[in-house]
Amino acid sequence: MKKLSLFVYSGLGVITIFVLFLCCKPSESKSASIQQREQIIPTNLKWSERMALSIMKRHPKAWQIDNHEKPKWDYKIGMILTAYEKLYAKTKEQKYFDYIRDYADVLIDSTGSFQNFNPKDHNIDFINAGKILFGLYHKTNNQKYLKALQTLRNQFVDYPRTQSGGFWHKAIYPNQMWLDGLYMGQPFYARYTVEFENGAKLDDVAHQFELLRNHAYDKETGLFFHAWDESKKMPWANKETGTAPHIWLRALGWYGMALVDVLDYFPKDHPKQKELVGYLNELANGVSKYQDASGLWYQVPNLPNRKGNYLEASGSSMLVYAIAKGVNKGYLPAKFNKVATKGFDGLTNKLIKVDNNGELHITQVCASAGLGGNPYRDGSFEYYMSEKIKIDNSHGLGGFLLAAIELDK
Repeated sequence: MKKLSLFVYSGLGVITIFVLFLCCKPSESKSASIQQREQIIPTNLKWSERMALSIMKRHPKAWQIDNHEKPKWDYKIGMILTAYEKLYAKTKEQKYFDYIRDYADVLIDSTGSFQNFNPKDHNIDFINAGKILFGLYHKTNNQKYLKALQTLRNQFVDYPRTQSGGFWHKAIYPNQMWLDGLYMGQPFYARYTVEFENGAKLDDVAHQFELLRNHAYDKETGLFFHAWDESKKMPWANKETGTAPHIWLRALGWYGMALVDVLDYFPKDHPKQKELVGYLNELANGVSKYQDASGLWYQVPNLPNRKGNYLEASGSSMLVYAIAKGVNKGYLPAKFNKVATKGFDGLTNKLIKVDNNGELHITQVCASAGLGGNPYRDGSFEYYMSEKIKIDNSHGLGGFLLAAIELDK
């Protein structure tokens, strides 16, 4: 009887210990999770690293940015990761390189094939994230990155064009060129043709800018309309000029970033280099006239007093980056540094919020905007005001990171 009771007692002891063990494990896990969330981001770091660490804290995997539920090869994440490339080059912090490589390795298999890619879609947005592959290939010599680069380059071989030779924004937007598309495709195209083709296609790259300069430029404001329909058949298109009805801030940002980034690959003695530098000066002069006293720009920049208009973060960040880089590279006069600095100060003073753990958030970001499609987007002022305004949207995160790195604040 004593033996039996001892056995039961001992058994209960084992069960008790086992139960205690189970109870402790989730607590430890929960504690680690809380610790991760409460990680302090040092305020003595530069704005660029503070924002980069904030993004990584919220999204340990880059594909999770914008709260994506599953991995996607995404132009906005591509923009953010080009900023991480610059940050890695400055800081030599391995975690920034790993963040980039992990994103590529999730979306590209061992043969260099992209997940969920149909070349017949001819979507110029798909090209943009490909810019991260150059650095990955040069650093690792992994042939899958080269294969992926070649896949994206081949998109331009049979990519649909307007009669005058401009790349359509997408196959679903026939005969249309958007300012957005210059950033999505041309910096990649320029770098590829310089590194692998001795610059054979640089004239074609420049031609894309020439077309939009000649057809989307608004002499009255010195700014650019969002898009141009060469066929003039789209309901949103001006029947005489083919231009979109309004000027949109982020489109100006895309255009400016595209210019300063493609110029990285145009030799000074290339016949088109001075032309592109001229376009950048024209843009800098134009947008400077519409810079708000805060340093920021409005969603529809030439109508600042119109009801509903607001100071928008992503386009403001992109213009700050484009102007700052233009000055740093010697494309723009030094006086424009004041414009860039004023713009960045406006971002940090008015649109960047810091939580108790030092985590940065960017506010007043237009979630998305376009023309045509379903549901139909008519390009009216009311349409641009109707798009959702978000916090920590990737367009704003990427633009701010690039601006902060370029100004080295």
